[in-house]
Amino acid sequence: MSFTVFLGNLPTWVTADDIKQWLAAEDLVSDGVKVIRNHETQESKGFAFVEAPTADEMQSIIRRFDRAPLEDRLLRANPAQPPKGKDLRGVAPMAPGPTGATGARALPPRPDRKRRSGKPRDQSPRSAFANELAKVL
Repeated sequence: MSFTVFLGNLPTWVTADDIKQWLAAEDLVSDGVKVIRNHETQESKGFAFVEAPTADEMQSIIRRFDRAPLEDRLLRANPAQPPKGKDLRGVAPMAPGPTGATGARALPPRPDRKRRSGKPRDQSPRSAFANELAKVL
């Protein structure tokens, strides 16, 4: 069982090493710390996840850091929740299917969808480039 703490409202300069030092200074134990970063800029998004070894340790981390002041803000600490849309309880397992050269499963065909407006889509090209492309194809 995982005991993960969500630690939020962090300044963007906070690193995993900073959090590990704060935990050590308070005699709190963690199995790991992950600061969530923007994939493009690598700047912190302002929150992190701390893996605690036990439920008691998780509660100690939450008690210590929830509403703790840092600069001009109050930190948030609470038990981490599973990501929305990724909770697979109650969902039927995916049936085995054909795989491509990459090993990825082929996607099922998309169902026909009705347009929300109910208006038929204009099939004529909208630009001179699209007209020329339509002639070639």
